[in-house]
This record gives sequence, structure tokens and C-alpha cells, in this order.
Amino acid sequence: MHGLDAVGGLLINQGMCRCLISLLFVSCLFSFVLQGEDKPNFLLILTDDLGYGDTSVYGAPDLTTPNIDRLAKEGMLFTSMRANCTVCSPTRAAMLTGKYADRVGVPGVIRTGTNTWGYFDPSASTLADELNKAGYHTAIVGKWHLGLKSPNTPNERGFDFFHGFLGDMMDDYYTHRRSGNNYMRLNSEIIEPEGHATELFTDWAIEYLHDRASQPDEPFFLYLAYNAPHFPIQPPDDWLARVEARAPELSKKRAKNVAFVEHTDDCIGRLLEGLKAAGLAENTVVVFTSDNGGALGYDQRNLPWRSGKQSHYDGGLKVPFLVRWPGQVAAGSISDYEGLTFDVFPMFLNLAGAQIPEDLDAEDISPLFAGESMPKDRSLYFVRREGRIYGGKSYNALIRNGWKLMQNNPYSQLELYNLKEDPQETTNLFKKEQKLARELQLEIQDHIQRAGSVPWEPPAK
Repeated sequence: MHGLDAVGGLLINQGMCRCLISLLFVSCLFSFVLQGEDKPNFLLILTDDLGYGDTSVYGAPDLTTPNIDRLAKEGMLFTSMRANCTVCSPTRAAMLTGKYADRVGVPGVIRTGTNTWGYFDPSASTLADELNKAGYHTAIVGKWHLGLKSPNTPNERGFDFFHGFLGDMMDDYYTHRRSGNNYMRLNSEIIEPEGHATELFTDWAIEYLHDRASQPDEPFFLYLAYNAPHFPIQPPDDWLARVEARAPELSKKRAKNVAFVEHTDDCIGRLLEGLKAAGLAENTVVVFTSDNGGALGYDQRNLPWRSGKQSHYDGGLKVPFLVRWPGQVAAGSISDYEGLTFDVFPMFLNLAGAQIPEDLDAEDISPLFAGESMPKDRSLYFVRREGRIYGGKSYNALIRNGWKLMQNNPYSQLELYNLKEDPQETTNLFKKEQKLARELQLEIQDHIQRAGSVPWEPPAK
């Protein structure tokens, strides 16, 4: 089955008891708050370039992801969540601040060298900062990608603990270098670990969980950001051999990607078992998602949506999004709410009993866990700034009431799609719906002006 067919099957299985589940869940969530139970822990798992159509629970026909699927079976699967950007850094900046990425100085990718298009606003409060205030220990394991030096290293942006990779991508998952630079760190210490990065990050996350288990009076927030399955597509040899043996009809490129995703899923399985072994699974909210869609050039898949990474078509934006919280999020539940990945920011703060800042762009989606509805008139805004052929210019998209106005580069004509009638974005209605297009243009203009005073390059020395 492809994406929507697989999700539709789950809907059928759940449909007959949805009303009862919702009623029970409202009572359960209310009881949790009233009784003043221990604050929940938070585990945010972010994959890199994992396409909507590259997990079996979202309909991948040629790979299996039993551990990601398990999160869906034990929690809530979202069918219509989008990443905040079609590339890495802006999504991460938005998730960690609850604000649109250009409002915190990251409209584009932060890179090694001069082709870099973001400077994470040092004054912006991060999710780690806010959870620190609420008594949480905060940690990031894995890929940071929001700055290579002060003032934008993880320990300076609210995280008590960092074990991972400062940069954007690895040139090799075993040597862990980027353009000859070693960005592997244990807090501020340069380290030289051996092994596949996905396995290392999993091991380090499990070590952190066991450390937290020894300090039960202090809740934690662990942000585990994998580099995988971002290119170079580099699964361990034995994983690739198994895929090639069972599916010889796959192209070499596709087989490598299938093996890479399945290896990542296996590591997620080890992580979930580590969480359980540490005695933390029952009181930990687990969120799983991706920073953007998959890269088509590497045979990553975003079915049934159009295009992929770097594109404002939904193949570049729609991502897997799963939430598991035993006893509080109904097992096997499904939501078609259209939100953005940065909605984890106010959601975590609300569940932690922390104060939610007033100037956020993100929405708290926790009412969905109790079967409640969310506002219907929400607009979703997207921006990307890029160099080289884009000339350092930005291009934008906006979704409102089922309509999407967009560009895929700063020099192309605007396109307008009715997503309710044309979810695959095949019929451009820009010329036919000029009045509506102009309204959406003006809303994009307001977003651009709102972020215009925020620097996206470091201050001149």
C-alpha cells in the first residue's frame, strides 16, 4: 500500500471506537493534571531527510520500519504535518524556538565556509532554555547544525549536555568529517569516536537515558537528532547485503536507501528498548519526525506527494510525525491536523506545566490528545534563503484554508494550488484566482517585513 492507503487502513481499524477513545482520553488527561503526577520527560527524535513515503507505516512498499511503526501503534500518527522548511537549519531553528525561522535569523542553511545563510539569533530563547526554567535537565545527542562556534554552540543555547556533531552533514558516517573538519564534540571537547554515526548517536542517547534513570527527581528533555538518512547514503555493508538478497529487483541506489532507513529504524528500536530498560518509557513523551522531505536524487520517496527536499511542493514539506505517551495519547489514534513541526515547542512546555511565551508562531497541539479540535483558520508560512544559483535570495510559500501560494526558487513565477481538491498539486490556479493570490501575497509580505530586522549573518568584526 502507498502512503494514504496504509494510513486509511489504520483509520478503518480505529474508526468504530474513536468517539469512546476521545471521551476516555479527555477524562484521562484531565485526571493527569489534577493529580499532579510527576512531570513527563520528553524525547524528540529528529531524522534528516526522511521522506513521508519512506516508512512502512506511511505506506512504503519496499522497506519495513517496525520500530517507527511501533510508535504509531502505541501513539498518535499525524497524516498532515509539515516541516517548517524544505531544508535542515531553518526547521531546527524553528523547532527550538517556536518561531518562524526567519524571525530567529535562520532563513537558510548554516554551513561551513562562505555559502551560509543563517545566524541563529543569540537572544532567542530556546526550548532547552524554557524547560531549564521548569526544572528540566536538557540534552542534545547528534546533529546540531545551528552554529559552529560561540555564541551558538549547544551548551550556550540552553542544553546542559551535548554529545554529537556541530556541523551540517558528514562526508562519511565512519570518519565523521565535513570538508576535513572534525565537528564531533562531547560538550566543548573535540572527540574522535569510532563507528557508524547512527549507531554512535543511539549508544550515546541510551547512555544518557540510563544516567537520567539514576536521577528520577529531575525530569529531562533529550533531543536526539540523527544525521541519517541524509546523503551520503551509507548503510553498514551487512544491512545493504540483506536488502539486495531479498529484493534483487531494486536499483543499487534505492537498495542503499532502503538499507539506510532500515538501519536507522533498528537503532530507534534499540533506543526505545533502552528507554524501557531504564524504567522511563511510561512517563516519557516521545515525538518522532523529520526535518524535511527526502531527496529525490538519492531515490528517497515522499509518496504520495509531489517532489521532495528543497521544494515547496508537499513532497518537500510533509513529513512523518508520531507522538507516543503511554496512558495519555490513545494507542493507534490518528490525526489529520495540519500543523508544523515547531508545534512541539508549546506542546512540551504545556505538558511540563511551564509558561508558554506569548510571541510564538507555533501552536500547542496537546488538545488533540484529548480528542479536542484545533483552530481551523491557521496559516502556515515557509521561507528559504539560498546562495549559488539562487543568488542569496529567498523564496516563500504560504498555506491558508486549503490554498497554497508558492515558489520553488526566487526567479520562478508564483504558483497557486487548491490542496483540498488537488493534493498532488497538478493544476496551477494562479492566473484564474488572482484576487486570492494577491491576498496570500500580502500575507507573505507581512511575514517578510516582520522578520526583516533580524540579522541572518554574523555581525561584522
